[in-house]
Amino acid sequence: MNMAERTMADGTKSAGRLERVLRAGDFAITAETGPPDSADPADVLARAGCLKGLADAVNVLDGAGARAHLSPLATAAILAQAGIEPVIQFTMRDRNRLALEADVLGAAALGVHSLLCLTGDSVEAGDQPDAKPVFDLKSNEFMALVRAMRDEAVLPGGRALSAPPRLLIGGADAPREPQAGSEPAGLRAKIDAGADFFQTQFCFDLGMLRRYLAWLGDHGIPERTHIIVGIGPIRSARSARWMNENLFGVHIPDDVIARLDGASDPRAEGIRICVELLQELREIDGVAGAHLMAPHGEQACAEAIAESGLRPGAGS
Repeated sequence: MNMAERTMADGTKSAGRLERVLRAGDFAITAETGPPDSADPADVLARAGCLKGLADAVNVLDGAGARAHLSPLATAAILAQAGIEPVIQFTMRDRNRLALEADVLGAAALGVHSLLCLTGDSVEAGDQPDAKPVFDLKSNEFMALVRAMRDEAVLPGGRALSAPPRLLIGGADAPREPQAGSEPAGLRAKIDAGADFFQTQFCFDLGMLRRYLAWLGDHGIPERTHIIVGIGPIRSARSARWMNENLFGVHIPDDVIARLDGASDPRAEGIRICVELLQELREIDGVAGAHLMAPHGEQACAEAIAESGLRPGAGS
């Protein structure tokens, strides 16, 4: 029995730390990094190196804001070589299914163990609005494709894979106030397509989150997947207001904005708020972990994780 067969025989999907943490029921902490506008691998580690030993895995953004940066595949490989487990994001905006399939195989070959399937920002939001969007597949279709490549060792055209990509499949979610009589149809469809875990949009309203998770529990969702809740160190009240106005599905509560507004050091206060959220999320049933996000804020995310006390010895 080869290593791939042994991996599947014990029920695992990948050989990554993130899956091990989630399967063990431990509190997972993930973060994210934006690939630099650079061809120098040192610039990748200058940004994300601070997260080593703190985050269980680090997401690599794929053309965030519809702007070109260093390839996410190259960025993920650089992180993996440096001992930082990457979660590579795949947007449906830029590549057709042939290119996506090739990059899935490439990611697995380069030491990536997890991916996150996303639609992607519209090209009109970026700095090259004349670019042609692709959207050959929807994110659900891509998840199903990756699952077939992984579990059945076959490409969509029917050709067999001698070594399938052992990848944990992730999807995106946005917590919201549950509506009476509503069903989590979108989330269920992603799970049916192959989503093993979800990372959510920013969620700073833990009361709403508890109600949302209770609603998901009523529909059996937590038994089928892992929910990693998005938070982050907000650097100022102005940033919080911008997020409320411009990010879909995001609501920063007034009391959080007031704390940032009244702080003598808003950056430090934003980290304190993030630390408090990390500690509270750890105690909420149905939360498998936290996903820390902050544009160009890898260092602030690392500080929040270290100060939370959830990674003993991280600062020593």
